[in-house]
Amino acid sequence: MKYAITFIVVICLTAAVLGQSGKGAPVTLPIPDQPKLVVGIVIDQMRFDYVYRFWNKFGNDGFKRLMSQGYNCRNTNFNYVPTFTGPGHTSIYTGTTPAIHGIIANNWYDREKNKYVYCASDPDVKSVGSDVEEGKRSPRRMLTTTVGDQLHLGTNNEAKVIGIALKDRSAILPAGHSANGAYWLDDSTGFFITSTYYRNELPKWVNDFNERKLTAKYLSQDWKLYKDSTQYTESIADNNKYEGLFNGETTPTFPHQLPKLFSSKNGKYGLIRATPFGNSLTEDFAEATIMGENLGKGKASDFLCLSFSSTDYVGHQFGPMSREVEDTYMRLDQELADFFHFLDNWIGKNNVAVFLTADHGVVETPEYLIDQKIPAGYFDEAKCTDSLRKTLLHVYGDSLLLAYGNDQVFLDRKKMAAKGLKRKEVEDFVADFFMGFKGVACCMTEADISANQYNESPKKQIQNGYNFKRSGDVCVILQPGWFGDWPKKTGTTHGTPWNYDTHVPLYWWGWKIKNGSSDVPQNITDIAPTVCLMLNIQFPDGCTGQPISGLLK
Repeated sequence: MKYAITFIVVICLTAAVLGQSGKGAPVTLPIPDQPKLVVGIVIDQMRFDYVYRFWNKFGNDGFKRLMSQGYNCRNTNFNYVPTFTGPGHTSIYTGTTPAIHGIIANNWYDREKNKYVYCASDPDVKSVGSDVEEGKRSPRRMLTTTVGDQLHLGTNNEAKVIGIALKDRSAILPAGHSANGAYWLDDSTGFFITSTYYRNELPKWVNDFNERKLTAKYLSQDWKLYKDSTQYTESIADNNKYEGLFNGETTPTFPHQLPKLFSSKNGKYGLIRATPFGNSLTEDFAEATIMGENLGKGKASDFLCLSFSSTDYVGHQFGPMSREVEDTYMRLDQELADFFHFLDNWIGKNNVAVFLTADHGVVETPEYLIDQKIPAGYFDEAKCTDSLRKTLLHVYGDSLLLAYGNDQVFLDRKKMAAKGLKRKEVEDFVADFFMGFKGVACCMTEADISANQYNESPKKQIQNGYNFKRSGDVCVILQPGWFGDWPKKTGTTHGTPWNYDTHVPLYWWGWKIKNGSSDVPQNITDIAPTVCLMLNIQFPDGCTGQPISGLLK
């Protein structure tokens, strides 16, 4: 009897509650919290180890602030090849790899057009702010949406999404197809420009910024050491054989006399790209962008895609062991500190979510590695492809070679079909041919990639980077420490599946982000879905990454 009475009471109470929340009286829940502004920061060509290597040279408010107040994903890697700027920025913001988003390199051979095309070029748009060819840019070659695109769709276009960088591709591809704007540097004027894809004239705030002529002001000074020369303990001697030169210099040494070097031979205003002042200019423009667009102060969350490009130009020219790279990161640390202080004052740490990562890493200069008795070398692409043409002509009666680029061989499929040749047979022949050259680690054919599912590096990374409509017929991977397509033995480059190119930093800071770190493996494609969950929006349509767990409070 006791249990029966209890059951009746429960039923009555339940009915009363349900009656109170029936039709006309919906249950109301609080709107899910989300940051008012998200800032994605990409440091071009930043390896994982750089923060630790230069740690004692940094202040407390830049990289160290990210460490002390934010979350550090210490084991973040790119999960595809080639590791270049265009694919890197695209993968970060789409949450997928070149196999799906289609940006397979910075430039690639287009079979239909029978020529190389640039990842952000668009002949159907015009330059805005200048009349240069480099202004004809858009994201139309990208096949998927970005976080910014999904943010627009999810807020009925109330959100603002802006991309900025010295490099056009680093501004355009991250911001997405529906961006409110993307701005990049015009080397002929030193001004930031855009294209008619976005608008027909520059906003007043951009014109006002350009009128300050900061590029010219930065180039009116010499590039001197930021600190006392005795503090540059993470780099080798200033004058060494591994570093490239500015046109007009006889040694790669400080100070670099920028006013004297300013000329068309050094890219005119583009000279600033290969100096740390390019990052200074970018930080100045980032602040102007946030204020000019009033980012973070509207009804919907806003998104700024910010890329620092000068680290890449300096790294390419001087190499990882140079004083120039060390000096650039010392100065970048201060630029980040200034930017974080600006965000504190503009919107407050609790209202902004920031992530910082890189679009790829970089290898030590092979010549330097060789002198250290470490395996490394230079692959002579021109010599190899010339030999390949002659061999194919001898065996098949035609060279069959259309192009070789980004470590991929493009064969003439129409000729092979006309001659009755089996594609797989020719692909296998070419792969075996390349394996006979010193420095080649492995080769994969289109048939291999199509027929198999790989789980180990580097074959898995090749597969993730392979787009069946855009990539070549045979992919070539060089040994660690080797690279081709580099006509000199100074400076360095990137693009491989090896960890010096794939292992990059990933820091999160602000809003509800925990203070801590994780060694759990993460792919670079995990960033986009993580940000989407913060913003309560759908993942990008081609997303293959997974949200990072344990990041938020």
